[in-house]
Amino acid sequence: MDWTSAQLRSLVELTRRGTITAAAQALGYTPGGVSQQIAALEKAAGMELLRRVGRRVELTDAGRTLSRHAERILSTEAEAVEALERTRHEISGVLQVGLFATAAAELLPPALQEARRAHPGLTVQSRDMDVDEVHDAVASGAVDLALGLDYPDVPIPREPALRVRRLYRERFSLAVPAGSMAGREVIGLAETQALGWILPSADSYYGRAVRTACRRAGVEPRVQHEVTDTAATLALVEAGIGVSTVTDLMLGLRASRLDVVRLRERIERHIVVMFRSSVEHRPTVTALVDVLRAVSGARHDRSD
Repeated sequence: MDWTSAQLRSLVELTRRGTITAAAQALGYTPGGVSQQIAALEKAAGMELLRRVGRRVELTDAGRTLSRHAERILSTEAEAVEALERTRHEISGVLQVGLFATAAAELLPPALQEARRAHPGLTVQSRDMDVDEVHDAVASGAVDLALGLDYPDVPIPREPALRVRRLYRERFSLAVPAGSMAGREVIGLAETQALGWILPSADSYYGRAVRTACRRAGVEPRVQHEVTDTAATLALVEAGIGVSTVTDLMLGLRASRLDVVRLRERIERHIVVMFRSSVEHRPTVTALVDVLRAVSGARHDRSD
């Protein structure tokens, strides 16, 4: 059969997610791109794999059968790639890496420099993505590994097929307009009741984590602006529009004239690297994870 891994992966994700839109989001494709992959797979298989039921699609018996075998084919392919890498005398190959904006700005440049120095045969191709999409992108095989964020109050889903390794942890402080809390070194969340907040939506991991911490302190944050972009959030705080939680990594995104006050409560997030268990022992994956650990360890307290 003349099919491709991308076509098989599209079928597997469609089976897992249930809709073309959800499969596309996990794979980093457009819905039209997934439809094209499935259409090409149907042509290669010579059978109808999907049928339309109203505005929905569902797998045919042939589609479900091929999907089960596709998972094994993709797993065998991953094992073959690992075996081939082990036959080489040096670390070489191509890795697809997913990352979010703050990691791209702060961690990626030194990591790529070190990877190039230590492993000149290793090619890293990166893809910027929303941090809440990282889990699905890794699970689907859209990327080989990815940098993500893990919040103790709202953790990344743990699955046997995924590995989550912590690189380091950051503690949140409160970013406030310059001069608005002159002389204050520490503030409790309960004291923010009257302040206007700038936060991502409650649907995001970050938004849920901060709201959970506030509620534990007995306060409901008065969110006046739901903003996902970190640089935009810092700009709004600088302009005196409201307050928000920040970490050192976030502050590095934009030079801002604002004040940072330490929170009495300990709110943390963990910067993690995620990859599928099926690629855990690939020499290229191991090498890049080691580089990320070294770069992170040089900048922050690192823990396993």
